[in-house]
Amino acid sequence: MTPDPVESLPQHYRVVLENERVRVLEYTDHPGDRTTTHRHPDSVMITLSSFRRTLRAGGTEVDVELPAGTARWLDAQEHSGHNIGDTDTHVVFVELKEPPGPGPRRPPRLGPTD
Repeated sequence: MTPDPVESLPQHYRVVLENERVRVLEYTDHPGDRTTTHRHPDSVMITLSSFRRTLRAGGTEVDVELPAGTARWLDAQEHSGHNIGDTDTHVVFVELKEPPGPGPRRPPRLGPTD
């Protein structure tokens, strides 16, 4: 199992709220910062600052650029990241603890989606 980002990357992630249904994380980094591979369950990501970063997983690389005040879905995934922009990143993740509902699921995508 890939490490929990709160445990493996405490300089970037902190728990803001946790209960039986969700865990809310705050993430911050600086230009040039990199993260080791870590795992997120299905989550909602809310950007508190604009940012540019590269996400990598299993030979796939995706560049992500989002403005402040954006909410995006994040499929469960393992990835590492690199702040390739010239601004600090400040993001909140609302991680879901409940399993997905019944029925077919589309293949997970790397990075945030609409």
